[in-house]
Amino acid sequence: MPDIATQTENAPSDEGLSELERVVWQAWKAMELPEGYHAEIIEGAIEVSPTGRFSHGQITNLLRDELVFFLKETDFVARNDINVVHRGSAWVPDLFIVPRDVDRYVTADGLGITAAAVRLVVEVVSPGQRSQERDRIRKKRREYARAGIPVYVIIDDHDAQGTVTVLTEPRSDKGDWVGVHQVPYGTEVTIPEGPAKGFTLDEAITGPRRAGPRRAGPRRAGPRRAGPRRA
Repeated sequence: MPDIATQTENAPSDEGLSELERVVWQAWKAMELPEGYHAEIIEGAIEVSPTGRFSHGQITNLLRDELVFFLKETDFVARNDINVVHRGSAWVPDLFIVPRDVDRYVTADGLGITAAAVRLVVEVVSPGQRSQERDRIRKKRREYARAGIPVYVIIDDHDAQGTVTVLTEPRSDKGDWVGVHQVPYGTEVTIPEGPAKGFTLDEAITGPRRAGPRRAGPRRAGPRRAGPRRA
């Protein structure tokens, strides 16, 4: 994979788009949403999401506080609420790490920063099937891999026991990841590379491990009652 810092910087956000992609891009730019909502372009479609619930915001803010402290003596910072742009896609990640001097990665139209700046991205999975598919299962997992973002952390507060997944070694040609490491809440997981290398996510951020769902034992059939016999 090429050095992410050598990818195009300060390019116009709509450079090299097809006619249809340009239409979607212009529609996204023109959107006026009520407070508490944001719009993203994910795999060619505009998706609108509300602000996360308390637990979502709590995990995100606890993680950001810890990363700010961890990165304070480095050339990198933790950021959120900024558009990240890549070839017609536009995302608003829950949290990401970029160089402290990020100006050279700002798009020419000032709409956001290019994905080339992002060294690590975090999504806290929101409730609902569509949100889980977007953040965990398919869409953003493929999109972030295609963009060559080195590390993707998924904090899934709505999995059975709560899980943290660290994805590394993106395959931009496959839209997937070679390195996949998943642990339940309450188990420490360490970021293996990049500016946050050595940073540990633990229950101080996610909360303790949860009890798994109780499995129902085998049901015993009771005596069958004979119904009325018809002559």
